[in-house]
Amino acid sequence: MRAMVLEQAKTPLILRDVPKPKPTAGQLLVRVHACAVCRTDLHIVHAELTEPKLPLILGHQIVGRVEQVGENVTGFFVGNRVGVPWLGWTDGDCAYCRSSRENLCDRARFTGYTIDGGYAEFTVADARYCFHLPDQYEDSAVAPLLCAGLIGFRSYRKTGDAKRIGIYGFGNAAHLITQIALYEEKEIYAFTRPGDTDGQAEATSLGAAWAGGSDEVPPENLDAAIIFASVGPLVPAALQVLAKGGVVVCGGIHMSDIPSFPYVDLWNERGITSVANLTRRDGVEFLKIAPRVPLKTKVQIFPLEKANTALEEFRAGKLHSTAVLKIS
Repeated sequence: MRAMVLEQAKTPLILRDVPKPKPTAGQLLVRVHACAVCRTDLHIVHAELTEPKLPLILGHQIVGRVEQVGENVTGFFVGNRVGVPWLGWTDGDCAYCRSSRENLCDRARFTGYTIDGGYAEFTVADARYCFHLPDQYEDSAVAPLLCAGLIGFRSYRKTGDAKRIGIYGFGNAAHLITQIALYEEKEIYAFTRPGDTDGQAEATSLGAAWAGGSDEVPPENLDAAIIFASVGPLVPAALQVLAKGGVVVCGGIHMSDIPSFPYVDLWNERGITSVANLTRRDGVEFLKIAPRVPLKTKVQIFPLEKANTALEEFRAGKLHSTAVLKIS
């Protein structure tokens, strides 16, 4: 089968013919139809995430059809459309797994990082961590929901009952979560790179109450802020515009160093928290609400062999929608 393979960090992916994987007990063999490109893929390629299996097939927002079902699989059949997310396996026995926090499992394995992913014609996945997908979405349209959507949703849920929510970094996750927040009658304050008037206009068109640069002060103090940009200095910036008792949620898997800040900015029971991975429960809840809103995704299609182009344009900020690899 054809696959785009990362052989060494900080090098381009290489199109290879590799053996078609075979499902073992509990696994599905999935013929990949689409795989969305994620900023996490960039972090892996550029060695900001330092423990990938190598060589590696990237990709953890996978949509495809079940080609073969391994032994002891329940709930999936040949021909079913499935989604394969970032969380690919947990031990089920550690303290975290036994307390409904499987996203923190020390032995967890991750699709497209420690398990081969979806930049390929086929992949295998543990059936217990796969999702049935809403019928309303085409393959390329539903793929971004499997990470930008899921991690964004977990980040959003950590804001609790906050009414005024700031979002720093108005990319793929922010576009999706803004739609849910407005559906739930929240107010969104969008922060983009200073001078990014196009991004600010996009946020306003989605229904944001205010949009400005990350160096600006919003017209109201925020009850919560979600930071999707991997820029550490945004954390103290968000604290400074946070109301008493508010929370800053860091929604990324990687962030540059957070500079020091005076304790008074944290005082009055403000908090900072991070989001790590996802749980299967997150996925089930999110995929129920997505068609209800209904969430709309914006995608730009690339063929599998153009994965490097998609990654380069993503890193350069040239994409105005989610890059999705379409595999024939």
